[in-house]
Amino acid sequence: MQRVAVIGGGITGITTAYALINRGFEVTVFERQRYAAMETSFANGGQLSASNSEVWNHWPTIKKGLKWMLRADAPLLVNPKPSWHKLSWFAEFIGAIRKYEDNTRETARLAIEARDYLYQWARDEQIDFDLQKRGILHVYRTKAGFDHAAEVTRILARGGLERRAVTTEEMQALEPNLRGDFYGGFYTESDATGDIHKFTYGLAQAVERRGGIMRYETTIRDAGTDADGVWIDAGAGREAFDATVVCAGTASRWIAGRLGDRVNVYPVKGYSITVHLDDAASRNSAPWVSLLDDETKLVASRLGEDRFRVAGTAEFNGFNRDIRHDRIQPIIDWVEQCFPGVSTRRAVPWTGLRPMMPDMMPRVGAGRRPGVFYNTGHGHLGWTLSAITAEQVGDAVAAASDGIEPLAHPVRQ
Repeated sequence: MQRVAVIGGGITGITTAYALINRGFEVTVFERQRYAAMETSFANGGQLSASNSEVWNHWPTIKKGLKWMLRADAPLLVNPKPSWHKLSWFAEFIGAIRKYEDNTRETARLAIEARDYLYQWARDEQIDFDLQKRGILHVYRTKAGFDHAAEVTRILARGGLERRAVTTEEMQALEPNLRGDFYGGFYTESDATGDIHKFTYGLAQAVERRGGIMRYETTIRDAGTDADGVWIDAGAGREAFDATVVCAGTASRWIAGRLGDRVNVYPVKGYSITVHLDDAASRNSAPWVSLLDDETKLVASRLGEDRFRVAGTAEFNGFNRDIRHDRIQPIIDWVEQCFPGVSTRRAVPWTGLRPMMPDMMPRVGAGRRPGVFYNTGHGHLGWTLSAITAEQVGDAVAAASDGIEPLAHPVRQ
């Protein structure tokens, strides 16, 4: 097995291509946009956050979602219009509640392991992506939220993550510009932030320098397998490969179906604004320590001297990519309340569709048919987990190339 196709040019696709090239494979990346990282990997919250590893499969999340259904500005919003895809996804989501602690712990473990790979690749390829290793501060406005965070902290600790409770005074010392009425917080010193688009674009250039073929502006029309391996039809007839890795984000479900697998990814819409810090007052008033506000479910990251990213919310509304004012305005309001010295005159809105599996765990490894592999479904932690899942799928492809059977079937049917 030598020629490998990677379907998708976002963060998981490009890190997968890089991991495969490091193992000596000939790699072709298929991406429908003109450049790498132009969809969900374009303007996320920026956090490399092992501290945000808590999966959503928890009864309190469901109760909040039901309570928020009639609020257009709610952190979690579900379009009540039914579809089989949505219903099946939520049924599996509820079924995974029993794995809440195990999956939270495992996600934290993977996130910690991912850091060293990502940092090393950036050093090796000299990629500047506005990396800030200043930690992440989770802030809580109520005692109930703080107490739940203390329980989550114990689970994360079993995954190897150290984070500590901080008082409001300590919060102010960590981030002097933060304003608001808070009960307390938790601080994770080992977490970091960076620009996902700059990193992915830089790594894509490295893949190309090292011999990878980048097929931009190319849409997959069909895919399948035969006796000779895997074939892909991108509009010019079938092209044969020894293997393919599906890293296609929300399109992974359809492509998996063509390749004989069920990968129940659902598009969970998120929003962000990028605040341009055009004046000295705004630059001096914006935070450097990254934040997660538990009540609003918003995250904030400083991206260099002159940009400030705020992102969050979750909207279950199918493949809708509309940027809604009633979803963006609460994010702007949050900036003005928490950082009143920051001008929001130039706040650029964006939306992306997170590829989310019902149990919140990415699908990584072999499919049913020989030569078919997956690295998809990372949900809100694609940036955080990308490097380690790329390494995992790289190992799986290499093992199959050497004729070694995988120890377990990682793609659930």
